[in-house]
Amino acid sequence: MEKYKEEFIEFMVRSNVLRFGDFTTKSGRETPFFINTGNYSTGRQLACLGNFYAQAIRNALGSEYDVLFGPAYKGIPLAAVTAVALATRFGIDIGYCFNRKEKKDHGEGGVLVGHTLKDGDRVVIIEDVVTAGTSVRETMPMLLGAAKVKIAGLVVSVDRMEKGSTDRSALDELRQEYGMNAIAIVTLDEVVSYLHNREIDGRVMLNNTIIEKIEQYRKQYGAR
Repeated sequence: MEKYKEEFIEFMVRSNVLRFGDFTTKSGRETPFFINTGNYSTGRQLACLGNFYAQAIRNALGSEYDVLFGPAYKGIPLAAVTAVALATRFGIDIGYCFNRKEKKDHGEGGVLVGHTLKDGDRVVIIEDVVTAGTSVRETMPMLLGAAKVKIAGLVVSVDRMEKGSTDRSALDELRQEYGMNAIAIVTLDEVVSYLHNREIDGRVMLNNTIIEKIEQYRKQYGAR
């Protein structure tokens, strides 16, 4: 596993973003692990997070994109800090935009804020986690309706590696449905492999008991 992936896993643990226990996902699934990027709460954490996203994008997509899009609400800071990191670390200065939850009917109006999408723009969507792909599918009509854009990619922090509406993973479904790259900074397999019985700051986050719960969860929801 690449070093930055290991560093990202530890970063999520230390930021209380990657947690193990009993949780319910947005799609209603009972899960023994949860990734909540809403727990990033300091400037230093956001700067680090942007660097990890930027590294993953650079590795997978090079510089073949024009705009980062962050779906409201969690995607907004993710797109912003990733755009900053791409510019400062890699010299890739591109646009970024995000959506309002409600359409503005005064001033400049509209739903999108930031870069004005135009025909031919290659857009990368920045998300925290995709479980069933619902939020991405809700985003697509808005982006494709704003201009004749190309969806160049989708980047998430963790691939939970669980099935969406079929037995394939949600990311695989989105890849095929929209013909785009769909990548993650790390996968669940990488998280489990790295954290199993490993001490982080004197504490083992992922012991054999939790591993068994994850295995049971994946028997029910894991992608094939």
